[in-house]
Amino acid sequence: EKIYSFNTLTGEIIEEMPAVVIYPAKHFISSEETIKRALVTIESELEERLSDMRESGKLLEAQRLEQRTKFDMEMIDEVGYCSGIENYSRHFSGRKPGEQPYTLLDFFKDDWLLMIDESHATIPQLRAMYNGDRSRKETLVEYGFRLPSALDNRPLKFNEFEKMVKQIVFVSATPADYEIEQCHGVVVDQIIRPTGLLDPEIVVKPTKHQIDDLIEEIAAVTRRKERVLVTTLTKRMSEDLSEYLRGLGLKVRYLHSEIRALERVEILRDLRLGEFDVLVGINLLREGLDLPEVSLVAILDADKEGFLRSERSLMQVSGRAARNINGNVIFYGDNITKSMAKVIEEVNRRRKIQFDYNQMHGITPKTIYKSVEDVMSATTVADIRPGGFSGEKVSASDQFRNKMDQSELLELLNREMLKAAEALEFEKAAELRDEITRLTGSKKSILNKMV
Repeated sequence: EKIYSFNTLTGEIIEEMPAVVIYPAKHFISSEETIKRALVTIESELEERLSDMRESGKLLEAQRLEQRTKFDMEMIDEVGYCSGIENYSRHFSGRKPGEQPYTLLDFFKDDWLLMIDESHATIPQLRAMYNGDRSRKETLVEYGFRLPSALDNRPLKFNEFEKMVKQIVFVSATPADYEIEQCHGVVVDQIIRPTGLLDPEIVVKPTKHQIDDLIEEIAAVTRRKERVLVTTLTKRMSEDLSEYLRGLGLKVRYLHSEIRALERVEILRDLRLGEFDVLVGINLLREGLDLPEVSLVAILDADKEGFLRSERSLMQVSGRAARNINGNVIFYGDNITKSMAKVIEEVNRRRKIQFDYNQMHGITPKTIYKSVEDVMSATTVADIRPGGFSGEKVSASDQFRNKMDQSELLELLNREMLKAAEALEFEKAAELRDEITRLTGSKKSILNKMV
């Protein structure tokens, strides 16, 4: 007997190995004493919960909970873990109901520093974690899919997070009110760039004939072999504008919310490599996009005050043109809103500081262009495809789309959904249900199947 590594496509042997270490996909370590103690407390909670449910007339929910929990307990007793064992974490850790859970932050000593990038977007996500998790699990508990102790397998509440973190550096081009309050109004500006580039100049133009004007601006930019980002307010407007520009012979793509993360990286890479010149989107052209090839950002309906045209949104979108020496931003609007005025004022303040610094130190601004090889290597994640290793879940519809028609695909998904439900894998069944809904656009057929 021998151990080989080989090419799965050609069958060619790559090397012979004396030994190989194979790690389990899931690895849980608990002492026998801890497991036995947890099983006792789980059973006690189950009996109490079943009694409450039966008294309330929730017989179906009680039966479901009893069947699911006893199956999990048998698995834990036999092999030391079960699917969804994290929902019993309170019993294994010995915590009291409602007590703060253990997290990775507990491993740090007192003297440590936390840096939160794009804090204006990250902090709201931290705030929402607990409530979002709680809302989902309360439904599972109410309908007998989980014991109430599952509610304690949760993220930190925001006030718990604040108590654990002593020193924070918030990093953001557009800090929110919370960050300003925490810093007591003391903000360190990072305005000077190593490249000497100034913030892009902002020009306000009327909405009348805005599309014709936009086309002229695009033509001027593409002649310099540079790229354009266009943001609209609605998905329909993005689609119509993309189709119209494409009809004029422009190389344009449309970035929308249904495009998956890897496809999005691929589209942005193609933009940088010049496969197309204009990218149209709604709210996807914001934080963390390094696009030196983009020299024009056009914001349609900039005077429509709201979430997509708030001060922070306008500042973030405008920043996409800040990596190019010819960077320019156009606000199309008939009025100058408070948000527009604040953004223009702040950009002008930054431009003056940057210009004066360059003059004082004899710096000539320049765009840092990357070679094709650099762009390709920085976006290799876009080359990952279903079937290989990927952090993304590959839906059944993506795997079989080219091999069967939609009716066959829906039938397959329905069978898999019912099979998962019978096996008490309700999370998987819910994912399959959502996939069917995405394909059909209707929940009616799914409900009929399940009934």
